[in-house]
Amino acid sequence: MAGRKRKKLALAAAPEHDKQTGLKAAKLKEPIQSKNTPERSHYFMNTLQHRLGKDFFNQPCISLAKAFLGKVLVRRCEDGTELRGRIVETESYLGGEDKASHSAGGKRTERNTAMFMKPGTIYVYPIYGIYLCMNVSSEGEGAAVLLRSLEPLQGQPVMRQLRAARRKEGARPLKDKELCNGPSKLCQALNIPRCFDRRDLASDPEVWLEGDPDTSPAKPLDIVSAPRIGIESHGEWAKKPWRFYIRGHPCVSVVNKEAERQSLSGEAMDDLGPSEVQPDTGQHNVKRT
Repeated sequence: MAGRKRKKLALAAAPEHDKQTGLKAAKLKEPIQSKNTPERSHYFMNTLQHRLGKDFFNQPCISLAKAFLGKVLVRRCEDGTELRGRIVETESYLGGEDKASHSAGGKRTERNTAMFMKPGTIYVYPIYGIYLCMNVSSEGEGAAVLLRSLEPLQGQPVMRQLRAARRKEGARPLKDKELCNGPSKLCQALNIPRCFDRRDLASDPEVWLEGDPDTSPAKPLDIVSAPRIGIESHGEWAKKPWRFYIRGHPCVSVVNKEAERQSLSGEAMDDLGPSEVQPDTGQHNVKRT
């Protein structure tokens, strides 16, 4: 009996001993990595350090469209998963005299209100009744930049699932370069909903823009200026070279060989909009119309 009592006392004391020393077997096991564990950024260890604030967006529309190239769009999902894509193609819509813009002639509607809000405001609008496009307002009355294509950097499996949900059953698997190579495709791949309209890209907790510390800004010769896409009915405005993309990048939605040839030979037409050419006053804001 005495031996049994000593054994029971030793067993009763063991848990307390383990709590103090950490020697309990279960405590030594490493946590198992769940397949559903949210994917965190391995590109940027300090999000706040690389997040772009309001000052970045406060520049003329065409300048902002070019500045976007190489920056990283981040989408944080409900489960904490972060999806990342590098911007490789944009389009400028200046508003005012730009007949291809939703805000042409200063027209304000319930849909395009975000274009008239402070720089950095997200403008999400539907096309064909089922797809979405994401824009970001800039300096200038009713001016905004359309995000056309991204290079997927992080979260490709999730992006592929989101894209597959909108495709026909049995469709071939998408390559990485096909996940975000179009304005509606990138909205699907990053799950950008209509309710993001009018949010502030400089402060929103679910979507933001980052600089990539490992990538140098695109050089002028690396940026191709070409006519915008899908606005052929707007006459001379359809010819304005206000689409910008990184030369030779596989994720660009549409390559314009003629524009690339002209830009290399120095024949490219001036891509500054009439509103962005200012008198010599030291001011750089777009003229209000």
